[in-house]
Amino acid sequence: MKTENKIKVLDLISPEMGEVMNFYASLTPAEPSDGSYQAIRKAYNEDRKYWNEHAPNMHRIEDVFIPTTHGEILTRILQPTKKSPATLFYLHGGGFIVGNLDTHDRIMRLLALYTDCTVIGIDYSLSPEAPYPQAIQEISEVCQYFYQNAKQHDVNMNQIGFAGDSAGAMLSLATTLWLRDNQIHCGKISALLLWYGLYGLQDSVSRQLYGGDWDGLSQQDLIDYDNAYLTESGSREAPYYCLFNNDLTQNIPPCFIASAEYDPLLDDSIALYRTFEAHNISHEYKMYSGTLHAFLHYSRMMKTADNAIRDGANYFINCLPQ
Repeated sequence: MKTENKIKVLDLISPEMGEVMNFYASLTPAEPSDGSYQAIRKAYNEDRKYWNEHAPNMHRIEDVFIPTTHGEILTRILQPTKKSPATLFYLHGGGFIVGNLDTHDRIMRLLALYTDCTVIGIDYSLSPEAPYPQAIQEISEVCQYFYQNAKQHDVNMNQIGFAGDSAGAMLSLATTLWLRDNQIHCGKISALLLWYGLYGLQDSVSRQLYGGDWDGLSQQDLIDYDNAYLTESGSREAPYYCLFNNDLTQNIPPCFIASAEYDPLLDDSIALYRTFEAHNISHEYKMYSGTLHAFLHYSRMMKTADNAIRDGANYFINCLPQ
């Protein structure tokens, strides 16, 4: 679709989303020094520093390197209290090419605080250096490690969950399917928390109407993210990339599915919740009005972002054994 035909979303976003955009307009943006992935990651890391300030304190914060067949993977254990009813594995977004435990630290801490559960962030390897399905394999192995060594690391692995934003939402569901299909047990998966994920659609109404320079999700941006993640050997039809090509009708944990109103990935979430609805998979779908993709980062300025984290946290708590 020609740019001039797209919906002018910046005229329609909520006042608090507009506040974030105005804040960015007042700054000198952290631009990459060149087009390399290293430079793009450095700029992204700088951009996210402000949004991660003043995060809540935790009872325990510990970084642990976990051995996998792809090498050691950094994880971060966040415990809000001494005893936890469950463990949530958090997978950060960033289009598979950027992001780390620091860029999503505030989100993870708030999630730990609001659930009163342990949150373990997994710093999975980024693409294109680590092509599909390496991240899924790493996450799966990290979960197995903690299940087998729960006492050593003082974590409750009887009840677990996966949570993530954007690419992290896809990885949360993809890892759940991977564990199911390969009959790997690492604790009962009580629920998934999926914020504005991409789940495999290659085109949709929302992808045509939304996305641009304002959110870094133009059609070309989305293609570039896919190409970096899948590389030449990957397929957009692969069942752990296009999750609609996997079996979504059975043995799926309850899912909290959140979307942003003016997100080009909106229809991915709608397609997922309608699939679950048709096959009686337990879920809750919520669309956050007036928001853009990645709004979860902006809880310092947006009450809606804080509410979206709380909504997911409450959903997870309600899925735990009472």
